Amino acid sequence: MKILALDLGKYKTVGCAYEGETGRHRFKASGTTPAGLAQLVKEVQPDRVVIEVCNIAGWVCDLLRGQGLEVQVANTSDDAWRWRKVKRKNDRCDALKAAQLSAVNQLREVHIPRLEVRQWRALIAFRQQLVQRRSRIKNHIRDLLLTEGQILPRGASCWTQLGAARLQELAKPFSEVGLHELWRGQLDIELRQLRAVQQEIAAAEAQLDAIAAADGRVALLRTIPGVGPRLSEAIVALLDQPARFHHAREVSAYVGMVPKELDSGETQRRGRITKHGSRLVRSLLVEVAWAGMRYNPWVRQTYHRISGGKKSRKKIAIVAVGRRLLVRCWAMLRDGTRWRPPASEAAPQ
Repeated sequence: MKILALDLGKYKTVGCAYEGETGRHRFKASGTTPAGLAQLVKEVQPDRVVIEVCNIAGWVCDLLRGQGLEVQVANTSDDAWRWRKVKRKNDRCDALKAAQLSAVNQLREVHIPRLEVRQWRALIAFRQQLVQRRSRIKNHIRDLLLTEGQILPRGASCWTQLGAARLQELAKPFSEVGLHELWRGQLDIELRQLRAVQQEIAAAEAQLDAIAAADGRVALLRTIPGVGPRLSEAIVALLDQPARFHHAREVSAYVGMVPKELDSGETQRRGRITKHGSRLVRSLLVEVAWAGMRYNPWVRQTYHRISGGKKSRKKIAIVAVGRRLLVRCWAMLRDGTRWRPPASEAAPQ
């Protein structure tokens, strides 16, 4: 088998043409463009192409798969990929190592979804970035007024229409303030940015709602009490093809909600969760788990059973609830079933 391993760079790509039977190899370089990579593949004529997971892996996969090639996307965070105690490491070494691991079937692969799903994921992540940007602006407004001896009320009351109107009364353009009131000019700019970000968030959420309305899987997950559109769409876009997971533990590990294992001889220890995978989905699962304490009896029962009423186990319990919620979402998507409360919850109180 002839393997072509590509070490993708921003402008330059180094390819390693590797013979699986003999181990002979040679290197070729090209530009990181569709035309350059297509020419490289045409010259080598490989049976399989190996690339590393990166931000341009999506369109490269589309290009290679469009030519009918087998494509493997390597997970560079895997233990087999790590470089330990090496004196020489460069693009050629990376490409050769990827080819060698692929030849002996020791390459841990990453799932690359189709273009529409990748765009959906990107919009979900962008919406979260906008929300974080809005939070930074609000925090700066609070700090700005605090330095002037004006403390805003806690909670969301200061961001209502009435609260925003009161803040606008304090703001003035820089052209209307003197040196002793420059903070009013800063407040005016921040309020304008806040309104702009809120409009951008509304536009992004409107587009996400339109995508979710056309996907029955999102509506399926929303049958879970306490689960809203943001978590539903994030899980559907992340899992993409639920059938590719064979066990619940694979789903939990994919999102990074399984504990680290440190075993040696007779000693067995479990640490904190690995935090591999999507940080956004983990944070949404924990957020929904807290909210589900009010809306979902199953969440409440599971939390109290795991925590045992101990304050020291609150975080452990809420993460465990989030993991179990994720597994249930995966099972619902895999089987195409709606939410069914457990027997203990469905029984009359």
